[in-house]
Amino acid sequence: MRLADFILGNIEPILAEWEIFGRSLEPGTKMTRLALRDDAEAILRATARDMQVDQSPAQQASKSKGHGGTDSEESDRLDYASVLHGAARVGSGFDITEVVAEYRALRASVLRLWRASRPPIDINAIDDITRFNESIDQSIAEAVGSYTNRVEQSRRMFLAILGHDLRNPLNSISMAAQLLSRTTDKHLDSPRALSVIETNTEMITRLIRDLIDFASTGPGSTMPLTRSPVDLEKLCHQVFEEFCVAYPQRTLRFQADGDLTGDCDAARLRQVVSNLMGNALQHGSTEGPIELSVASDGATVVLSVRNEGPPIPPEMLATIFDPLTRYTMPDSTAQRVPGSVGLGVYIVREIVVAHGGTVEVASTAEEGTTFTVRLPRSHPVEGDRQ
Repeated sequence: MRLADFILGNIEPILAEWEIFGRSLEPGTKMTRLALRDDAEAILRATARDMQVDQSPAQQASKSKGHGGTDSEESDRLDYASVLHGAARVGSGFDITEVVAEYRALRASVLRLWRASRPPIDINAIDDITRFNESIDQSIAEAVGSYTNRVEQSRRMFLAILGHDLRNPLNSISMAAQLLSRTTDKHLDSPRALSVIETNTEMITRLIRDLIDFASTGPGSTMPLTRSPVDLEKLCHQVFEEFCVAYPQRTLRFQADGDLTGDCDAARLRQVVSNLMGNALQHGSTEGPIELSVASDGATVVLSVRNEGPPIPPEMLATIFDPLTRYTMPDSTAQRVPGSVGLGVYIVREIVVAHGGTVEVASTAEEGTTFTVRLPRSHPVEGDRQ
């Protein structure tokens, strides 16, 4: 059986192996079967049918150099499916290496399954393998190009939002400063102007701090920590009290239980609690309570922040901790709260991972939204500053 006919007759077993490999990659562990397969079937069918189209020597030479050149409907369909696949993998949190690895695994699976189903290779098989490799390479090129374009779009969106959110508080500070310059110390507007300056300066400081933390992390790197003995109940309660003062109109609740001493970075864990509380206040229902709880579960501390209100859409849950991925989703950008570039929960994850812990989110209309952090009370992490 020719390779193209084999592919068309064995779509399901090939897709099954594609799905298994995709699930072995970290982003794929939480993806549905449909999401893992996305445009793979369209890529396979277009590849097989493109292989069945007659190809001139000039077209073959062009395609072998990665320039396409068949000018066929099936070749166009292959390009289209590949572009969709590359863009979708950005939204699912895959990095470019993982996208290419999927194709490498697909190529190996198809050739292995085909070889196991047929007699020894003949002269036609060599041509089939050449055509198949050319089509797969064409698909890789289109997918990688699409992936790169989508990432670049997300970065531009990220920087545009950052510029907008820095400009607004700077304008407020400028206007308040001008007001102060025109008034005396006893003028009624002076305290209000000073309050505006203080509030917006804090906002800019928070944005810059988040950006510094974001820039200090990345693939293969871990956020540095300075560990010391910490009373986590006391730390959480202090952050809780600060939010009670800042948001007297909101209902805030705190609960602690068990031995909550641990070896950790107090300043970083304050960031975790503060970011999760701030996130809950921004996105939760203004009428519902915000609940902060921390408890000991033997060698593990479990910290959670819960709010009521509209749930996080299911399609956003898988990428909520990845800010650049979220900026590829128009709905996410549209729902963004002004004054935040969306790095809060990403930084939470980086701090928790550096401590050797985990963070998860669950969100439903009935139960509300809960971020749950689990931290080992004592767990040395390579790279810590002691």
